[in-house]
Amino acid sequence: MPEHSGLHQRQPIRHAGEPLERAYGAMVLLHGRGATAEDILTLASQFDQPNFAYLAPQAKANTWYPNRYLAPMIENEPWLSSALALVEEVLALVQDAGIVPEHTMLLGFSQGACLTLEFAARHARRYGGVVGLTGALIGPWDTPRNYNGTFDGTPIFLGCSNADIHIDKERAIESAEVFKRLGAQVTLRLYPNLGHEVNEDEIDFVRRMMRQIARESRALG
Repeated sequence: MPEHSGLHQRQPIRHAGEPLERAYGAMVLLHGRGATAEDILTLASQFDQPNFAYLAPQAKANTWYPNRYLAPMIENEPWLSSALALVEEVLALVQDAGIVPEHTMLLGFSQGACLTLEFAARHARRYGGVVGLTGALIGPWDTPRNYNGTFDGTPIFLGCSNADIHIDKERAIESAEVFKRLGAQVTLRLYPNLGHEVNEDEIDFVRRMMRQIARESRALG
């Protein structure tokens, strides 16, 4: 078995919203360091979108990887590999239920946003949307960003404070440029003096992304 198999893979996956088999679309939500799956699932009520299934895996010891997102990759192993594998497993559950990737969103906050963005970059394809709320790609500044694949127009939203205590705005800008090169439709918003939190403008933007998925799903019958 992989070295990382005993970490996040044994943690629960929490659910909210519609059952997968009845949902128009799905969202996989990744919580921040020190938080829980239940914490991130509170966003579901703020999005207030019917016919969506929400799945939030729980990180072991409430952290996806032990060191900062800027640390050398090896210093966050085997936790990081376990976390990336878990996201892939949750997406497989969604697809097995009949929800296509084009109607599936990935969303994370803080450490969960970093994990969301790193996973998406490593698995570029057409998704319903990718959302990084106060996050950036993982690894030191000189990390090669030679990712393969294309997002084929996937809408990607990055929101961050212009002076966040954990995420450097320059890293958010760099991440946005990487996703543009991979063929995504990227929206980056840097909010003046926003705390380490999610604001209403970000919630509203995600709602619009979700409504577009619902429209496309209904059009397909």
